[in-house]
Amino acid sequence: MAGHSKWANIQHRKGRQDDKRGRIWTRLIREIMVAARLGGAELDINPRLRLAVEKAKAANMPADNIKRNIDKATGNLEGVSYEEIRYEGYGIGGAAIIVDTMTDNRVRTVADVRFAFSKHGGNMGTEGSVAFQFKHCGQMIFAPGSNEDQIMEIALEAGADDVITDDDGAIEVLTPPTSFEAVKNALEAAGLKPEVAEVTYRADNTIEIEGDDAVKMQKLLDALEDLDDVQEVYHNAAL
Repeated sequence: MAGHSKWANIQHRKGRQDDKRGRIWTRLIREIMVAARLGGAELDINPRLRLAVEKAKAANMPADNIKRNIDKATGNLEGVSYEEIRYEGYGIGGAAIIVDTMTDNRVRTVADVRFAFSKHGGNMGTEGSVAFQFKHCGQMIFAPGSNEDQIMEIALEAGADDVITDDDGAIEVLTPPTSFEAVKNALEAAGLKPEVAEVTYRADNTIEIEGDDAVKMQKLLDALEDLDDVQEVYHNAAL
């Protein structure tokens, strides 16, 4: 199955994340704490925590930091309690945006998110207003030039839903959230390591945004991503 080109967007996103490296640990710590609070401290039986710890290690977070925040979340140490809140809205050209947050003060968070939308030409929507345009799934993306036949054979055998070759040659593997780890482990066992591997919300269709509108949309996305309480921003804009 063929798909639209997204490799440049992925590289652009990774570059922007590298520029904000200092914020990455904060977001990873919150994810670790929420995952541990909801599912317990045992990695073997808590896949969400296992993935969060894997991301933290990839970001060079010390093991002591990881353990300390798991202990805080499970009551062994005193810590802050975070709750997850999702906001939905529209960006430039009617692009759909989902904003996932973790916060200890929902009044502050909703005010910050609403202000970012209104300042940069977007607007907040009601719950469910855009979420139907996204699919909750596991996603792995391999660089152009990867072995498409091998990836497809292993991924589908391990439980993937689909393997998509984008216009620029990048290969995208989509899985049910529950099969993400099994598919990822099978691919990595064969020496096939994805550039991106995450459980995410993937837009069913994208909206092409160009020129000044693309600049405005990027400013809106940056404003949302820069908020302290924001964990992830999902959208269907192809910039």
